[in-house]
Amino acid sequence: MTDLMPAALVPEDAEARRAVAPVICYPNRSLPKPDLGWMHDIRQRAIKTDEVLVPPRDARCFEVPAGHFFRITSVEGPQVGDLNLWNLSDLSERFYSGKTRALHGTHLTTGERMWSSFPHLRPMATITADTLDWYGIDGFGGSVHDVIGTRCDPYTGNLLSDTQYHHCCHSNLTRALADHLDIPLDQAEPAVHDVLNVFMCTGFTRDTGQYFMKASPVRPGDYLEFFAEIDLLGNLSACPGGDCSSEHSSDTAACYPLLVEVFAPAEGEVAGWDSPPPNGYDRSHGR
Repeated sequence: MTDLMPAALVPEDAEARRAVAPVICYPNRSLPKPDLGWMHDIRQRAIKTDEVLVPPRDARCFEVPAGHFFRITSVEGPQVGDLNLWNLSDLSERFYSGKTRALHGTHLTTGERMWSSFPHLRPMATITADTLDWYGIDGFGGSVHDVIGTRCDPYTGNLLSDTQYHHCCHSNLTRALADHLDIPLDQAEPAVHDVLNVFMCTGFTRDTGQYFMKASPVRPGDYLEFFAEIDLLGNLSACPGGDCSSEHSSDTAACYPLLVEVFAPAEGEVAGWDSPPPNGYDRSHGR
């Protein structure tokens, strides 16, 4: 320690400062509540219309019309997935993980929503069923389906390990979007964004505040199901870390496919229902 960098002094009232009670930044009691009873009712008669099997260490896109349901299922072994969502007709409206985290918390479950980016800020999808909702928050502070991790990517891998790994979730999502839209990789990549980490078990360490992962509790047959609030383009990567028990960009971890299924409501059952409108802010920004 030099004279220019003196040691930090602990103030006499340090404990009093630490003891100040927290305040929730975005109280969500006034958020519009999804009608889960109605969603569950129409889901009972919904008919499967499509499915996509996402291979291990790869990604696939899928489309879900507004008012339909989609389900992500672990089918062969414990596997986590990275999910991107866009407005099907406007890729500039995409899932906003940071605001979703601010509104709902670090991990999502039944009744909570995936919100879209500015200036739209509206529900894109509502979680209607979660077979892992029993997990709660464990003794390490871990839980499932997080909106705190960004996605494994080749840039961080290169930064930390000087690697050129191409089957991380960022690259998987980029390839899948490019293939689905028939556009070059350099046009697809900017649209790839922070994800919902489906089935992933994560948290922050209590001592250093670092993002951690641990073996996912997901087992074959577990699923997360959503109601599409708007017309959606989805993109799901089966993470190269498998259940993320040890690493998340690896050719050696045991990896398994993930199944995406789409279900259409019975004819007439969503009559009178409309997608949520874009956010009502006038966008004048004080001018």
